[in-house]
Amino acid sequence: MKYCSALLLFLFPIISYADINALGIPAVTFQQTDTGGEYTVTIQILALMTLLSLLPAIIMMMTAFTRIIVVLAILRQALGLQQTPSNQVVLGMSIFLTAFIMMPVFEKVNEVAIQPYLNETIKPLEALERATEPMKEFMLAQTRETDLNLFVRISGRKDLLSPDETPLHILIPAFVTSELKTAFQIGFLLFIPFLIIDLVVASILMAMGMMMLSPIIISLPFKIMLFVLIDGWALVMGTLANSFGTI
Repeated sequence: MKYCSALLLFLFPIISYADINALGIPAVTFQQTDTGGEYTVTIQILALMTLLSLLPAIIMMMTAFTRIIVVLAILRQALGLQQTPSNQVVLGMSIFLTAFIMMPVFEKVNEVAIQPYLNETIKPLEALERATEPMKEFMLAQTRETDLNLFVRISGRKDLLSPDETPLHILIPAFVTSELKTAFQIGFLLFIPFLIIDLVVASILMAMGMMMLSPIIISLPFKIMLFVLIDGWALVMGTLANSFGTI
């Protein structure tokens, strides 16, 4: 639960300055009327609910999720299995593998930001600033220098002396671009052996004059057998986890 708290603090920066007690602004106000009364929700709740709608995008764009789900989708396509594993299974695998990979980062966020904040030794804004540092370190470690320089050049910022000074609004798109590039590179390497099997089967069928028979129907069992014999799922999961270099 403490790691969930760390994630929530980072993902909900609006909470850090929406401290009701500190600002003295009630989240819900009650106004007496002739019919009894009515409740009014302040802008704090509206902002928080708006931020909740951005939570999926935040998780996808700032963690290992993008690389993992793209690779798994390409792997399923390479095997020729359109709906197996199902989208729900692929999504679940991606989420839990992301949590496994990101756990050291969440632990550091909890140590440097959440626990001091809960102990009331630092203020909310300082806790937010501390929480962003481990996430920035993770993203910078996975971001290519060329991609980072691209978005720095597009933003027109010339006052950044080192990558550590890169603000999140520049770092996040550079990180996502690098993640997509890496995911497609891994997917290409996964696709090659299955493509070779398809080519061999198609050549054999054409040599036998069976041009009306789809090569995919014949090659599918061989691709599944090859993937199982080499313990493919363990290799793919292990490769994805090791590719981030955080564990």
